[in-house]
Amino acid sequence: MASSIRIRAKLENGVTTVKTLMTHPMETGLRKDEETDETIPAHFIQEVTGKWRDQVVMKGQWSGGVSKNPYLSFQFKGGEPGDAIEISWMDSQGNSDSATTKIAD
Repeated sequence: MASSIRIRAKLENGVTTVKTLMTHPMETGLRKDEETDETIPAHFIQEVTGKWRDQVVMKGQWSGGVSKNPYLSFQFKGGEPGDAIEISWMDSQGNSDSATTKIAD
């Protein structure tokens, strides 16, 4: 199964910029189904982690206020072309996913 995460990482002037796009419904738990008029259960990413060389360089706690298919970008000092960057998430229903890419120069 393909990952729900797409990542690009680029090194420029000693700073690595990581851009990610995650495919996820990000339901708040407040919206109703138009056909059944029943509330759609909350289902959103709660925690996102970015790692470089097995070190956590970014960690975020999210809530239902983040839009569907969220985009995330962050920077950190360091990195070398070819180093692995790993992004992972865990959602409110216990699901998780991760993906890895190499830093481009």
